[in-house]
Amino acid sequence: MRASVLASLAGQIVLSAALPAENVFSPRAATASAYASNSGGSLKLSSVTAPVLGAGSPGSSSTWSLTIDDTSSGYKQKITGFGAAVTDATVTSFNTLSSSSLSTLLSDLMTSAGAGFALMRHTIGASDLSADPAYTYDDNGNAADPNLTGFNLGARGTAMAQMLAKMKSLQSNLKVFGSPWSAPGWMKLNGVIDGSTTNNNLNDGYLTNNGAQYSSAFAQYFVKYIKAFEALGATIDAITIQNEPLNSQAGYPTMYMFSNEQGTLIQNYVGPALANAGLATSIWAYDHNTDVPSFPQTVLNMAGQYVNTVAWHCYASNLDWTVLSTFKQSNPNVQQYMTECWTPSSGSWNQAAAFTMGPLQNWASGVAAWTLGTNAQDGPHLSEGGCATCTGLVTINNGAYTFQTAYYMIAQFSKFMPPGATVLSGTGSYTYSSGQGVQSVASLNPDGTRTVVIENTFSNDIYIHLTTSTGQEWSGNVPTESVTTWILPAA
Repeated sequence: MRASVLASLAGQIVLSAALPAENVFSPRAATASAYASNSGGSLKLSSVTAPVLGAGSPGSSSTWSLTIDDTSSGYKQKITGFGAAVTDATVTSFNTLSSSSLSTLLSDLMTSAGAGFALMRHTIGASDLSADPAYTYDDNGNAADPNLTGFNLGARGTAMAQMLAKMKSLQSNLKVFGSPWSAPGWMKLNGVIDGSTTNNNLNDGYLTNNGAQYSSAFAQYFVKYIKAFEALGATIDAITIQNEPLNSQAGYPTMYMFSNEQGTLIQNYVGPALANAGLATSIWAYDHNTDVPSFPQTVLNMAGQYVNTVAWHCYASNLDWTVLSTFKQSNPNVQQYMTECWTPSSGSWNQAAAFTMGPLQNWASGVAAWTLGTNAQDGPHLSEGGCATCTGLVTINNGAYTFQTAYYMIAQFSKFMPPGATVLSGTGSYTYSSGQGVQSVASLNPDGTRTVVIENTFSNDIYIHLTTSTGQEWSGNVPTESVTTWILPAA
């Protein structure tokens, strides 16, 4: 997990689908409403002045024009959900809370009364946000265990499954996907989970002439983990084969994987293993940065029988979310997600908004931040190589929890764009080289209501004129340095 501060991106405005009936807002409201979170923290999902039909009264405020196509010609991708990564740091920190505080926190995170998160990633074994020592679910004293007789979730894996099960009980739409940072050390050419970049590869014959030594065992490792989590009430909806397959570092668990290698593993081993086990778990390709789109393309070309989804991260030095739109043009039936971007306390106020907005504008069906929760020291994390500046969306300290700015920025989307919403095309989003501008994305919701999320990075209020393809004009104020969400009644 590594990141760079994200810049706002120019692009299309988009709309997503309707709010479910259980949402706290009336699904067929006759009037519009608006909610905002801002850079200074005085607005936190706070009710603000709603937009009005017509041109309104901008007064002396700067004006900005947006359009959305809320007819069938403007329909884009369906929303699966928003959320974050449940790491060992998240589970450990959350479990320091009293049962009543934890219950309240999970309700805030998972239900429509709070953020309504519906997409959670989780780490399969240790990541950089795990306490020492690094581990997998079959370390076996690092002795070879091709039949996986030593497989065991252990205390940390069990606690994670139990936490995910609690989340699922609160959010019926929750989708969970898992990503490993490394295979068990005995499956690798270098024989270790972490500590070395030499031969930091699966012993599957790709770099040797000794054949596919542990390809089948690696596939069965996924089968056993999925079944073990399901036995504890945590259904795994999808997996990626390797977190950041092009990232090999010594300080924390990583494992390098070539695109052809991943394609072969999925097509010949992991895909058939899941199918033969009767598991409905999907396989997502790649799980890394936008600057090497040839990697997931190769995987899809080789293993399209088992893969129809691509996972992207935000850490490319020249981050460009339009890569997802280009990829969509070449692969129209492929679903896409933004599956990791960090939220350091030193990041810009709108960092989480930017890494949610950009992917949504470019065909992503969901967004997951890194990470959901940490303690006051941004941990626990590995003592060597662990991320010491990865602040969770929630910080746990002395038996209490605090929502960070990034939480509110993502919640401006997740609370008002429910699973099943349809993103809509539109125009008018633009960010200047100074970093100031307006970005927007919108959705048509299952009940017919419409959601418009507007990010204003100007240091002044702006007045928005929004024109819809159904023939309406909505106008209203958007506060300084804020993400503001409009909920419009059905057309």
